[in-house]
Amino acid sequence: MLFLNSLFGYEARRKRLLNKVPQGALYDFLSVPFPSESTALSDLSIVSVDFETTGLNAATDKLLSVGYVSIDKLQIKLSSCYHQIIHIAPQLEQQNVIIHQITDQQKSQGKSLQVVVETLLKALAGKVMLVHYAQIEKHFLKQACIELYGVSPPFMILDTLAIEKRKLDQRNIAYDPQKLRLSTLRHTYALPNYFAHNALNDAIATAELFLAQQKSYGITLKELL
Repeated sequence: MLFLNSLFGYEARRKRLLNKVPQGALYDFLSVPFPSESTALSDLSIVSVDFETTGLNAATDKLLSVGYVSIDKLQIKLSSCYHQIIHIAPQLEQQNVIIHQITDQQKSQGKSLQVVVETLLKALAGKVMLVHYAQIEKHFLKQACIELYGVSPPFMILDTLAIEKRKLDQRNIAYDPQKLRLSTLRHTYALPNYFAHNALNDAIATAELFLAQQKSYGITLKELL
């Protein structure tokens, strides 16, 4: 296992890519080591992230907005909140506007993908990214990095959906996959309802769910990756 980590682990991939990318936002991100997998959650710096997108296919759809909030030593830092709509060229479909409440006029006044991704990379340097259903954020962020920098960097990601699924699977009892939705899990943990499909709202909602999931502050990062 140690040998495989030395070849394919987060730190090995970070160091290999660091030697290949030019100076800039991605280089700065890769210059900071990832947290050790033995780090206790109570000592961990986390950034809870959510994306709103025009669809589910990272190769053909676009990032529409990004929201994040930091968690430091199991405390949500609301002073760190960030929300930004991204300027994209295609006109939004009616369904996008209904779901995300972002209009064509708002996105026309948004910031460029490069500016938003650079801001996110700066926030994520040396930290763990927290999401609900990692397939969306992981694939869209990697696709954005390929578009901007020509490479797909590693990200250390915790997924509240995967954490809950693991708990349910250990019980060896059939369950409705709908139970893994963010809003449903928040209800299960007696957390308040938020307006969904706003990137910052969902990032905060995910952060709160993560803290509610963690009963033991002695657990380590490795146990949840």
